[in-house]
Amino acid sequence: MLKPPYAAWILSATLMAAGMHAGAEAPPRPAAGAPGALSLTLTQVLEAAAQNADARVARSGVDAAQADVLAADHAPLPQLSAKASQIDLQNGVGGGNWLRDKRVDKSVGLDWTWERGDKRALRTASARSAVQAAQQDWRAVRQQQQMQAASAYFDLLAAQARVVEVQGLSDSAAALAELMGKRVQAGDAAPQDLSRSEVEAAKARNDLRAAEADRRQAALQLARLLGRPGDALAAEEDWPRAHAPAELQPTLQPWIDARPEVRAAQAREDAAQAALDLARAGRKSDVTWGVSLDHFPGTSTRQLELRLQMPLQLGYQQQGEIGRAQAQLNQARELNAKARADAELDLQQAWTTLQTQAALLHAQQDELLPRARALMAQAELAYRKGASSLTDLIEARRTLRAAVLDALDARRNHASALVQWRLLTETNGAAPEAAAQP
Repeated sequence: MLKPPYAAWILSATLMAAGMHAGAEAPPRPAAGAPGALSLTLTQVLEAAAQNADARVARSGVDAAQADVLAADHAPLPQLSAKASQIDLQNGVGGGNWLRDKRVDKSVGLDWTWERGDKRALRTASARSAVQAAQQDWRAVRQQQQMQAASAYFDLLAAQARVVEVQGLSDSAAALAELMGKRVQAGDAAPQDLSRSEVEAAKARNDLRAAEADRRQAALQLARLLGRPGDALAAEEDWPRAHAPAELQPTLQPWIDARPEVRAAQAREDAAQAALDLARAGRKSDVTWGVSLDHFPGTSTRQLELRLQMPLQLGYQQQGEIGRAQAQLNQARELNAKARADAELDLQQAWTTLQTQAALLHAQQDELLPRARALMAQAELAYRKGASSLTDLIEARRTLRAAVLDALDARRNHASALVQWRLLTETNGAAPEAAAQP
C-alpha cells in the first residue's frame, strides 16, 4: 500500500507520461528541432522542391527542345561554290594575272534548295510538340519532387513531435524510478519494484535517443530533396486539418487531362503524327536551283550558268521512312493510352488512400487515444488506492505511449495523403495553395 505523500509524487510523475495531460485531444505542437535549425513552412518546402537539382535538369530539357525548334524552323541554307576548270596542263595557261589574264575558267555559283510538301512547317510542328512534351515532363518532375518533399516534411514534423512525446515519457520514467528508489530506502517498496522502474527508465532513454536520431535523419532527407545538404532544417507548421475526401467524381476526365504525364504523352503523339506527315512529304522531291557566273579569258569573261537538280524517286518511295514513322506513331498512341490509364489509377489510389487515412486518423485520434488516456487515469487512481500493482501502472503507461505514437503516425500519413491528393488534382501546373494550409 502507498503512503499518501508517495502516492501524490507517483501520480504527478505518471501524469507526465507521453508529455500530455488528460483531456487534450490533439498532440502538442512539435518542437522546432535541433538548435540553430532553419525552420521551414510547407509552402517554402514545396517551392524549394520545385526548383531543386532534378527540376533544373528537367528544365534544361525544355531549353534543349526549344533550341530544336529554331533548328527546324528555317529553310535550307544557300550553298556558295567556287571552282577553277579548263586548266591546260599541256600547253599552259598563259601569262598575266591569275584572276584576269590566265586561260582558266573561273566560276562562282549559288545553289538553293526549294523544299516541297510543307516539310519546314511539319518539321517545326514536330519540334514544337516536343517542346510541349518537355515542358510537361518538367512539370511532372516538379510535382514528383514536391510530393517527395511534402512526405519528407511530414516525416520531419512527426519526428519532432515524437521527440516531444518520448522526452515526456523519459522524464516521467526517470522521476518514477527516483521516487521508487526513495521508497525502497524508506522500506515502503520492494526492491523488485525499483528494478522494474529502473528498467522502464532505461528503455525510455533509449527510445529518446532513437527518436532524436530519427529526427536528424528526417531533417537530412528533407535537406537532400531541397538541395540543401549542409543545412539543419526543422518543420515549422502544425498539422493540416483532418480532411476526408468527398465522393470520387463520376468522371475523372478533367483531372486526367490535366495530368502532366498525360499532356506529355499527347504532345509526343502529336509530334509523331507530324513526323509521319513529314515522312510522307518526302515523296515530293525537293528542287535545287543554281546559278553560276564564269570568267574565261580568251573566250568570254561573263558567262552565265543556270542549274536545276532534283532526285528521281525510281524504285523507292520513302517506304522505310514512312514505315518507321508510322510505327513510332502507333507506339506514341499506345503510350498515350497507357498514360491516361495510369493517371486514372493514380487518382483512384490517391483518393482511396486519403479516405483510408482520414478514417484511421479519426479512429486513432478520436477513439483509441481518449480510451488510452482514460485507461491511464483509471490505472493511476487504482494504484494510488492500492487496488493495482506497479506492473498494471506501467502497462497502462505503455498502452498510452503506443496510442499517442500511433495517433502521431496517423496524422503524418493523413497529411502526406492529403497533400498528394491536392497535387494530383491541380489543374494549373502550380503548387496548390490549399496544400500548404494547416
